[in-house]
Amino acid sequence: MLLADIGNTRVHIFDGKNVLHLSHEEAIAGYHTVPLLYICVNQAVKSHIEYLALWEDISCCLSLKGEYATMGVDRKALCLSHTNGIFVDAGSAITVDIVKDGVYQGGFILPGIKAYLESYKTISPALDIELNRECSLSSLPLTTKDSVSYGIIASIKAVLDSHKTDLPLYFTGGDGEWLSSLFPDSKFDELLVFKGMQKALKDKSC
Repeated sequence: MLLADIGNTRVHIFDGKNVLHLSHEEAIAGYHTVPLLYICVNQAVKSHIEYLALWEDISCCLSLKGEYATMGVDRKALCLSHTNGIFVDAGSAITVDIVKDGVYQGGFILPGIKAYLESYKTISPALDIELNRECSLSSLPLTTKDSVSYGIIASIKAVLDSHKTDLPLYFTGGDGEWLSSLFPDSKFDELLVFKGMQKALKDKSC
């Protein structure tokens, strides 16, 4: 059975071996005749796909001890993937959630890298730059591009460092592999959400 994580900008489909990253339109056009279990955080897309007979929303299967009422189902899936961990999903937003002994401890949300860059661009055309992912954090920048890049990267790293504990640090999402490189003991795993979905399906009868 195919699993799908339908986000704000992309649909991620897991076939048991590989993950496909598609636009909403590509996913619906290519898979609307295929049985598929999904979770969805995009309400506009959800209202459209709920009429697809072979697609089943399994959001009700995902329950996390300590969760709050408006917690995104994708974040719950992420937190269900392991009993202990700090989970960072670096996509259109960067979500950070902490789970200890299977109980949700809390979390926070930062803008995604693209959102950071867009916000700088609205301040001044001079700040419309591409992120320098190799920007050094060991010395102050001497160019506009590196100044913006430093501000983005250093702020993300600082807030994550402030919440680091002895819990494992996991990254997923489009920018997750790169961000994980800033934390030597962290692990990148693009299957975390799907592992959480699989665990929920195994533990519950939906």
